[in-house]
Amino acid sequence: MRLTMPSGTPEGIPLTVMPFREDAVIGTMSLATLVRLVPSPRREEDPRALKTASGHDRRHAELRATVQRTLRSQKGRNIPAYAEYIAAGILGKHGSAWSTPPVTLWHAGEIAAMSDELLPDSGLRTLTVAPDAIVVAIDGETQTTAWHDIYQDPEAFGLTYAELGRRVRIPFELYLGISSADARQIFYDRNVKGVDVAKNLAMSMDQRDLATRLAYLVGERLEVESDGRRMPFDKLVNTGKRQLTRTDKEVVTLSALRALIVTTVFGGKGVQYSATHVHEGDLPPNTDADEVETVVVRLVSRLIGDRFPDFARRGAITAPAVMAGLGVLLYRATPWCDPRDAMSYETVEHLLADVRWEPPTGTASAPASAPPAGSTSAAV
Repeated sequence: MRLTMPSGTPEGIPLTVMPFREDAVIGTMSLATLVRLVPSPRREEDPRALKTASGHDRRHAELRATVQRTLRSQKGRNIPAYAEYIAAGILGKHGSAWSTPPVTLWHAGEIAAMSDELLPDSGLRTLTVAPDAIVVAIDGETQTTAWHDIYQDPEAFGLTYAELGRRVRIPFELYLGISSADARQIFYDRNVKGVDVAKNLAMSMDQRDLATRLAYLVGERLEVESDGRRMPFDKLVNTGKRQLTRTDKEVVTLSALRALIVTTVFGGKGVQYSATHVHEGDLPPNTDADEVETVVVRLVSRLIGDRFPDFARRGAITAPAVMAGLGVLLYRATPWCDPRDAMSYETVEHLLADVRWEPPTGTASAPASAPPAGSTSAAV
């Protein structure tokens, strides 16, 4: 007697997906599913773990090595901070202002099964991944490793397995049956074709950064007159560029405004914060965020309002380096400045009174009479 093999639904991990091209699908999965599908990259780079690993796990590690960097590169150093960021997001500490990109996966070989559409014309299908399938993260492996760290010890991140199961859905795109050469090409394209954002521009988008929040506050609270109309200054602040062109309607970039903010807070030391976070713990001694906000928004708003015609002409005053220099001068009008260097805002006004802010192709020139050391020309 000869028995036939079962012909029912294939065993494996079912995923609800939607194709977006003939060899790729998108969807979401639970964290438990991700760690089952994609082994921990840390473990795959551990020689001791590989000695006792199954043949399937060793083949997975070998194939991964053909399309991925090792964790010993820069990405490995980013994993702990990434895991903390994700955990804080799950716990609601970031509110809605957090995100992780979809993990890009490669399913080597043939899939176990793909269903017909679950709903007519919806595109939704059930894809079954066989238990012995090899699935590799070709982009988003830093995130994948961070998820593994969280899943291995959720309590260390203030989480539980129940919370991870209830709150987490991980978006993914999955490439099906493509060659290892194609997978390597996708890795290359994802990591090289994109243009990195300059750090100072990226900082100007970070709403958890105190200096960025103050820059936005100045833009929202300061009103100026432009083309015969009163408007908030933020309508004239470009948030997406490092430098303005002649065709831009804005008068200053957000990164330049942030440079003015950080040097107003810290003086000359503020330059070091041009591309790094400003946390409340970084603020000058004997100050707090509320005091710094009140003083800095008032001083910066007054300086811009008094000199708005120069900003409107896009004179040299709008250059990031000049804005930073003006902040160094404004710092001396803050209550936390060393009393030996402190001055009133009226003195700041007097020092700037005779400065000529040339048109865009010019530079700021000093007054006819040389100012004392440490005054306007030195700061600007």
